[in-house]
Amino acid sequence: MPELDVKQMKSLTLAYMGDAIYEIYVRHHLIQSGKVKPNHLHQSAVSFVSAKSQARVIRDWLEKGELTEEEEAVVRRGRNAKSGTVPKNTDVQTYRYSTAFEALIGYLYLQEETKRLEILIERAIQFVEERG
Repeated sequence: MPELDVKQMKSLTLAYMGDAIYEIYVRHHLIQSGKVKPNHLHQSAVSFVSAKSQARVIRDWLEKGELTEEEEAVVRRGRNAKSGTVPKNTDVQTYRYSTAFEALIGYLYLQEETKRLEILIERAIQFVEERG
């Protein structure tokens, strides 16, 4: 397979990957925490992967300066990406920030920056658990 130039990828492509990766880490976390009933797993997962939740996490990181310059650039690109559609249950601003969150996760995954990826996902999960 040809090597991917992750830095040149479209933000929505990064977000597509980031959505899947974050979902896997959230599911792993929920199962590890003892939640085993499928209905409870799904309801719990939604609180982590919702656009509102992801937008709150990324805004918190930006406000606190927790991201590197490179990561902030990925977030800006993700936030400014135009998908053409917005889900019915959220507003444009929230959707753009959630896309930025997913783009960052996808970027770190595809760059194989596993340690940093896992640090940020752990912080995101902790943030959602503490603040809902």
